[in-house]
Order: sequence, then structure tokens, then C-alpha cells
Amino acid sequence: MDDLIHILKRAPRQSRTQYRSVSAMRPKYQRMRFVLVSVAAMAVGVALILHNFQDNLVFFYTPSQWQREHEARYDSRPVRIGGLVKVNSVNHSDGRLTFIITDLMGEMRVTYQGMIPSLFREGQGVVAEGVVGEDGVMVASSILAKHDENYMPKEVVDQLKASGQWQEYGTHPNTENPKE
Repeated sequence: MDDLIHILKRAPRQSRTQYRSVSAMRPKYQRMRFVLVSVAAMAVGVALILHNFQDNLVFFYTPSQWQREHEARYDSRPVRIGGLVKVNSVNHSDGRLTFIITDLMGEMRVTYQGMIPSLFREGQGVVAEGVVGEDGVMVASSILAKHDENYMPKEVVDQLKASGQWQEYGTHPNTENPKE
């Protein structure tokens, strides 16, 4: 009987100590809890940053790279396509500009509605930013044209040199040298 009374008196004390407050936790467990909460908060922060960054990411391709890498699938993310404006491909109709960007190994048709850069012309370097539709035609939201005789996207220059089609400014048969 004494044993039973002794057990009953101890039981409430044990249950009270099982549910100690955070302030009564040992410092070791407080540090561990702080580290775990901090790591979880950082993981959530990094995930949010990466998610938002992905929405603003714009990749650069040449026409042949785009065709090789996105041949069988539609991608609605904005991209930049750079190359030369193909000779005899520029068409103005109904306030819309259509032309073909080429890197001499691949081509992509582009449509654009808006202000055309003054340096935009056939045979010149251009970078179009927009979305490529399911039909393979890019609907450009902006066009960046060559701003001086040294500008052309590095990837396009490398590809033109590799194909043996690269010519310095003014020596390409489809360009005019304004210095002459």
C-alpha cells in the first residue's frame, strides 16, 4: 500500500516535468532548435529567390542553337535570338515588321510591332527578345540593332567564324561602310 501511495504522489511531478517550457530547455537543445529554425528559414528564402529569379531569366541563342535544343518542344519563356538579318527577308506590312535572323547555319522568322531601331537593316547584327511560338516564329517584344561597327553578340561571331562566313565590318557583301 505504501508503494502505491508513493507512486501516485510521484506521478504528477513526472508529468509536470515532461512539458517544460522552452526557457527551461537545456542550452544544448536551445542551440539545436535555433540552428534548425534558421536553416529552414534560409531554405525557404533561397527557394523564393530562385523562383522569382527564374521568371526574369532570359537566355541567349543563335537560330541553329534554338532549333537544335528546342526542336521537339514548345517553350513559352522569353529568349534572345541573335544573328544577322537575312538579305531580302525584311517585310513591312500593316505596321508589323517580319524578317529572318540567321547565323548562316539556321534561320528563325521574327515578327515585331513597335519602334524599329535606326540601325536595323539587312545583313547587320541583331538581337531579338521575345517568345517563340509553337509554329517556330518568334514574336519579339524588343529588337537590339548594331550600335557601332564592333558590336555583335560573341556567340554569333564565334559561330560565323567557325562556319568560315565571318567578315569584318564593311567587307561583308551585304553591309555598307559608313566611313567611305
